[in-house]
Amino acid sequence: MRNKIKSIDEWSPLCGKVSVGDSLLSINGNTVRDVLDYKYYAYDEELELVMGRPDGGTYELHIEKPEGGELGLDFENYLMDSARSCANNCIFCFIDQLPPGMRKTLYFKDDDTRLSFLMGNYITLTNLSRREIERIKALRISPVNVSVHTTDPQLRVQMLRNPRAGESIGVMREFAEAGIVMNCQIVCCPGINDGQALDRTMRDLAEMYPQVRSVSVVPVGLTKYREGLYQLTSFTPESAAKLISQVGAFADSCFVKHGSRIFFCSDELYIKAGKELPPDEYYEEHIQLENGVGMIRLLETEFNSALSLADEPDGMPFAIVAGEAVAPYLEKMLDKARARFPGLKGRVYAVKNDFFGPEINVTGLITGGDMIRQLKGRQLGERLIISQNMLRHPEMDFLDDITIRQAEEALGVRIVPVRQDGFELLDAMFGIVEEIPDPSEGEDTEYYRYN
Repeated sequence: MRNKIKSIDEWSPLCGKVSVGDSLLSINGNTVRDVLDYKYYAYDEELELVMGRPDGGTYELHIEKPEGGELGLDFENYLMDSARSCANNCIFCFIDQLPPGMRKTLYFKDDDTRLSFLMGNYITLTNLSRREIERIKALRISPVNVSVHTTDPQLRVQMLRNPRAGESIGVMREFAEAGIVMNCQIVCCPGINDGQALDRTMRDLAEMYPQVRSVSVVPVGLTKYREGLYQLTSFTPESAAKLISQVGAFADSCFVKHGSRIFFCSDELYIKAGKELPPDEYYEEHIQLENGVGMIRLLETEFNSALSLADEPDGMPFAIVAGEAVAPYLEKMLDKARARFPGLKGRVYAVKNDFFGPEINVTGLITGGDMIRQLKGRQLGERLIISQNMLRHPEMDFLDDITIRQAEEALGVRIVPVRQDGFELLDAMFGIVEEIPDPSEGEDTEYYRYN
């Protein structure tokens, strides 16, 4: 059954009362269909549970726990259902631009509201039934992360290539009226949804504030694998600068009116335009970090705080690998640390993305193969610091399936992955690191930290 229990945490109030293999059928008379029902109905202090046994029998339990406390159940399927695939054929879809031969999971396009709420995934709302819309409103699921791109119904149909795409803006207005909070994303394609179309989109979304809490504007990403796909062009330095000015002017007016800018351009646009990144306070609560908005500035702010508290480094040489876009900022941080601690022996290597093509320059899309080919024979010191975003968890492998252990063997250096955190980055530079559990030996690598 979809609600079959895989494990029970030892602290769970159900420990000793239910068994692995049993199924959770209902809570306080409400059928549990998926993980959203489970989390919503399990919030109360007193719960009446109906459990199912593998032989088809059922039994009831009454439990008490702190309000909002977890039940501590882990199910065989996290969603208790199949993930919903995308019903669109977006003209800018990154998955359509992947080369053949990669692992199958990379080609799955999810568009699942539950993953938006639980994991922060961005969804288009095009595959929601009326029943599901009402359920989201009734359960008051927030926040929902929405890929908007445009609020012009006809243009949205054109961009998503789905006849239902134009209906989703009405769904957003329903959510706003119901108090559902939304974070939004606009993938901007030059000549398609910029200019006047973008002005309309920003006006429409700003009307839904504060339910529309934040909106990121990011440039379309184009790989070299676009044969037979919709003709798109990349942003130039001039068009990126124009877009920043357009969004920034509207965001300033929102700040005067609402006390929040609401709209933020991604770091990638500033880098493309050759413009200085805004100060850290410009990004307010840093809600759009997952879309690369304010990520570099926050990293610098954290790094500077860590540096002010730092002791002497271990003195061992190291190297840092990064995408071409971010490498210059890491160089500046390293120079700042070296100015305070002259004994710091490190260097930054920018890796060109040959796998996806020259238009892709972010660190998270560096493959193990590109890293090995471009760094082999270089001076890497005693440890190579990489972004944890380059790896899949818990397998600890790169996008091209090269494992971290294979990369270490090929380069002859210990690899240290760090999260997008300035304190962890400084620790790794200074040698405050621990060994990585090896997934090939069955060790859990989902939660690891270097400290």
